Amino acid sequence: MATWKQIVFALVILVAAAAAWVRFFPGAPDVLARWGFDWAYAATPPTGAVDNGGQTGSSNAAGQRVTIVALPAAAAIINDRLQAIGTGRANASVTVNPYSSGRLVEFLVEAGAHVEKGQVIATLDSDTEVIAQDRAKVALQDAQARLVRVKSLRASNAATAVAVADAEVVLANAKLALRDAELALQRRSIVAPISGVVGILPIAAGNYVTSQSAIATLDDRSSILVEYWVPERFAAAVKVGADLSATPIANPNKAYTGTVAAIDNHIDEASRTLLVKAKIANPADSLRAGMSFRITMKFPGDSYPAVSPLAIQWGSDGAYVWAIVGGKAKRVPVRIIQRNTETVLIDAPIVSGDMVVTEGTQSISEGGEVRIAGEEQRAADAGS
Repeated sequence: MATWKQIVFALVILVAAAAAWVRFFPGAPDVLARWGFDWAYAATPPTGAVDNGGQTGSSNAAGQRVTIVALPAAAAIINDRLQAIGTGRANASVTVNPYSSGRLVEFLVEAGAHVEKGQVIATLDSDTEVIAQDRAKVALQDAQARLVRVKSLRASNAATAVAVADAEVVLANAKLALRDAELALQRRSIVAPISGVVGILPIAAGNYVTSQSAIATLDDRSSILVEYWVPERFAAAVKVGADLSATPIANPNKAYTGTVAAIDNHIDEASRTLLVKAKIANPADSLRAGMSFRITMKFPGDSYPAVSPLAIQWGSDGAYVWAIVGGKAKRVPVRIIQRNTETVLIDAPIVSGDMVVTEGTQSISEGGEVRIAGEEQRAADAGS
């Protein structure tokens, strides 16, 4: 085949393909209109017409009304509720260790007992410390008597002022030595650093312990702290003092109220979540550290228009919907926020109650007059 024939044949195929695209592609007139070919709306034949029987048709350049199906947009709220799983911790938990080494003589409490801060829970052997305390007392008495003698001699000029000063220093050191002996003896009694409940005792009386030995664990269960992670999108909404509801996973019929006690200062880069700590009152002592909770928080949320998934159309510039304004079709660009089973949340200048086309979108154009199917019948039923 000659070259000019091949060129003519290729041009014929291109023209035919372009004509088919303009004829059958629903968005072709809009694309051509944006390119400056306004004749596309007039040149594109309608896909149907409204006959006397009231069948669905399309509008043409002469302004025929198109029958379509439309549904009102609704308002939907998202990000108004947060649910997370957290783990409970005691308000304070302390492992008790002795200050020094020695033989554990006896426990003065049992596992499960409630103790107050400063209460003695165990004692170590203290014979050496008692002797040291008695020796310090004797030294103190001797220093006091010596100071008295030196002062009396000073009154008769038999002792110098330096001797009196030296005696006073000896007396002060004796007092410090006694305080040191008393502290050493006091620390042979192991006291509770906080008020709380004694856990299972890990060691029995009679064992030799050191400062690294765990004598007991104490949990302050007056309130329970629940640590949980919230998604990044709620980071700005969670505030210290905000109310929440906590439901034990093991007892879903029981719910407790609490507040946010602390918020971490950064988002975890791996999980894109924020660590939050909640505080739950536990006056009945029914909650334990280590329990899991379902945390529920409520927020004002964000409101968006919700339309039917059938209303979403796509063009070269993105998603859009056809809204009915004054009986005419108006193309409204939208940004999809969230897809649900029955609705799609969008960001667009549409309010609740606006009619949005769901069927017949291929037959309408910008500014074309439309008629909503069944609207006249609904109006007649409402008037009767």
